[in-house]
Amino acid sequence: MFGKKQDKKQDKDPAPATEPGVTSAPGSTGLSGDTKIKDWLDHPRGGPVLRAMLAEAGSDESQLKPVRGFAMKRLIPMSKGQFTEETIAQLVVKAEGYDPSAEPAVTEPARASAPEGGDGVEEIDLPEFVEVVTPGRFAGKTVIVTGAGSGIGRATASRIAREGGRVIAADVKEPGLDELIAENPDAEIVKVFADITQQAGVDAIVDTAGDRIDGLANVAGIMDNMTPLHEVSDEVWDRVMAVNATGLFKLSRAVIPAMLEAHAGAIVNVTSEAGLRGSAAGLAYTASKHAVVGITKSSAFMYGPQGIRVNAVAPGPVITGIEAGFDSALGRARIHTAMAAMPTPVGPESLAASIAFLLSDDAHNINGAILPSDGGWSAV
Repeated sequence: MFGKKQDKKQDKDPAPATEPGVTSAPGSTGLSGDTKIKDWLDHPRGGPVLRAMLAEAGSDESQLKPVRGFAMKRLIPMSKGQFTEETIAQLVVKAEGYDPSAEPAVTEPARASAPEGGDGVEEIDLPEFVEVVTPGRFAGKTVIVTGAGSGIGRATASRIAREGGRVIAADVKEPGLDELIAENPDAEIVKVFADITQQAGVDAIVDTAGDRIDGLANVAGIMDNMTPLHEVSDEVWDRVMAVNATGLFKLSRAVIPAMLEAHAGAIVNVTSEAGLRGSAAGLAYTASKHAVVGITKSSAFMYGPQGIRVNAVAPGPVITGIEAGFDSALGRARIHTAMAAMPTPVGPESLAASIAFLLSDDAHNINGAILPSDGGWSAV
């Protein structure tokens, strides 16, 4: 988002500002980290400064289109270190001192009369999703969440913990787990540094959870490189299937005996729009997410009479740290065509809300469902 390619960092971070706290304390411009990106771009001082920063990184404002409705500070966790609180502070300071007449070369460019995409449909400024926690919804329950160190997994673990649950947070990247715990100091979160593709990792997660396991959110996943069948390498196929399908299978298999003994439990798997269609990703990812749908439906049928519910959510575009590249010209051309109908991406908190609902007792009568949480993409 802030470089020529999203999966490469800039050579160095922007120089830190002298007053980092300015991100939440707007000055004379009224701009801060809480200001929406679209308002930054529309501001007579903030817009030129932000565009200049993007240009220096070899980018432009088109990269910000999916997140125009987000507050500027929400870019911090999304950017994987490329964009920091100090960056925002620096932008605020620059905007305060910006003189439009002194730098005409970076004034706001003329905009086309029709909205981007050329469909003539007016873009509506919809309100950003506001998470509303339900106190005590998971009180007394132990829930395992994989991929808990970032993105949807982290948002889900945080949501369940703040709603009173004991969360077993698992991930292969320990720093993200430490940040999750630091952000929720009053919650009961137990971290497990584990790889679900390895039996030792699965055993460590289950052993940490203990005898009672009330819920499992299988969130951990990776993307492929958008290659069609004839270009898929063994390495990509094996790695994507191992994480997205086999790891999910192994961990689910390990927790179900405890749920069978209790005649109660809820499992929520994360599939994808790629689990419902063939035009959202490459072959390996699409196959893995179709496998998740099959695992979900078979398990729901088998274990429903035993008190175990198994459902899945199918996200559309979500702003997370997951990386995807286009290593195929054919894949790029075909998938970009399908992406023309893709809705505006949402933050991971939106998916956490859907997952938490399906894990909770509020969803007691839902079993075997594949819930598209995609802004209506699956309806296109």
